[in-house]
Amino acid sequence: MVNIIVKIGIIGGSGLDDPDILKDAKDIDVKTAFGEPTSPLKVGKIHDIDVVLIARHGREHTIPPTQINYRANIQALKDQGCTHILATTACGSLREEIGRGDFVILDQFIDFTRLRKVSFFEEFTPGDMKHTPMAYPYSEELRHIFIETARELNLKYHEKGTVITIEGPRFSTRAESEMFRIWGADVINMSIATETILANEASIPYGVVAMSTDYDCWKDDEVPVTWEEILEIFGKNVNSVIALLTNAIKKIK
Repeated sequence: MVNIIVKIGIIGGSGLDDPDILKDAKDIDVKTAFGEPTSPLKVGKIHDIDVVLIARHGREHTIPPTQINYRANIQALKDQGCTHILATTACGSLREEIGRGDFVILDQFIDFTRLRKVSFFEEFTPGDMKHTPMAYPYSEELRHIFIETARELNLKYHEKGTVITIEGPRFSTRAESEMFRIWGADVINMSIATETILANEASIPYGVVAMSTDYDCWKDDEVPVTWEEILEIFGKNVNSVIALLTNAIKKIK
């Protein structure tokens, strides 16, 4: 039996670059066949496990969702030898039962973007067409680890959820928000479907923890989402995100 050396790529990772969490940390600048990732890679160890962090929107959150070089981010993690990818994201809730601050362990996505590079393959070799299966896009191993860890930490979480990814950076109209609910989406954000597709093409197990920060704009008794509200809710729960990720990492084999 071959022992696999685990190396974890983390996309998002707010707060995980704290030197008390990430040991022996250093920044490295890399280039890939698809250009530069959205931030320098921060490499180090969490629980003696090698970890590589990428700030999805750049370290100052200056890169809009559509302008993120998703291909370079995933390729950079693959080039570093990452065996798994964990991602965190803020999201809007499309369901009454998913409250602010709740965690959703995603199991499906709907891609409602239109302007992005969503494949590494810009041409096919004759006789070798690359059509990646996507029926179950999230690693069940990682999903189960997230669920077990959330339960141990007594966090409020939902074991399944379908995310719809929109182009952004604008938020939804009321009509769109209602339509997404009818389609069966549970939460909404602007990045995850794109990352998911590319991680699957790269054959890297990928798992996502989404944190609900708002109710988009479908609820009559709620003020439509604002960026300030998202930052406030995420800030209040960032320590729970860190605890969930750092404890989950210990269980990946």
